[in-house]
Amino acid sequence: MIRIYADSTNDLGPELIAKHDITIIPLYVNMGDRTYTDWVDIEPDELYRWSDEHNTTPITAAFSVGDAENALRKAVSSGDDVIFFGISSHLSASCNIFRMAAENLDYSDHVAVIDSLNLCTGIGLLILKAAEMIKSGETDLRRVEEYVNSFVPYVRTTSVIETLTYIHRGGRCSAATTLIGSALKIKPKITVIDGKLGVAKKYRGKQTDVIRKYYEDLEPLLKNADPDNVFVSHTGRLPQEIIDEIAGRVRSLGHFKNVHVTRAGSVVTIHCGPGTLGVFYIDSKPE
Repeated sequence: MIRIYADSTNDLGPELIAKHDITIIPLYVNMGDRTYTDWVDIEPDELYRWSDEHNTTPITAAFSVGDAENALRKAVSSGDDVIFFGISSHLSASCNIFRMAAENLDYSDHVAVIDSLNLCTGIGLLILKAAEMIKSGETDLRRVEEYVNSFVPYVRTTSVIETLTYIHRGGRCSAATTLIGSALKIKPKITVIDGKLGVAKKYRGKQTDVIRKYYEDLEPLLKNADPDNVFVSHTGRLPQEIIDEIAGRVRSLGHFKNVHVTRAGSVVTIHCGPGTLGVFYIDSKPE
């Protein structure tokens, strides 16, 4: 049996996690002198309240080797193989930590670590590829690993953020940080390229109008995407109407088998801030 493990930044949501029996190892969020566990004892909206009150951004931290070992022992005891999905190694140490845990337990031969080179539901798209293959009856861990890795270069992760404040404080996107001070009204389109965050385009205006323009620019690309799954993911503090509108427009393409709408967890929320929305998909592979 192959078990799926992932860190908490995949943002698949409780229903998909339960459906595919995914073991989640949560990251941590440090707010002042208190430490919280992503998706366990902290909600994204609490981060905004604390940030506004203290004029700073909480700090995120990867899980420990001990956390990973404790999670992995269940698979070790039953002799199951494990495929683990982590946030981009350029943004966090979770992939390396899981490798260390497997080595410490002398279980590396039964573990595959997928460096998603991505974040949020960009990771989730890869997890669903693995889940579908395993569900079809594949029991060879290395075949699943090879199959999933073949999609990593084709995951497309973009989003438009409403405020530069959070991403500037987090320091994870230098291209966005350079806009601070001279262009506070810019709403950048953030993209993930080779596992790192960058600015792909700059919009201006009301966030709901920016989101519509962002989607209009994206729609031709969606028509040529891998048809299995697409995610509309957001960080809250957006009118429900605009979230429903974008999801509805994606569905109306009639291209995707599954259109998922999810709320990002604490880690993505901290760095992107409120009012962020993105559409995540996998590009079709060249023949």
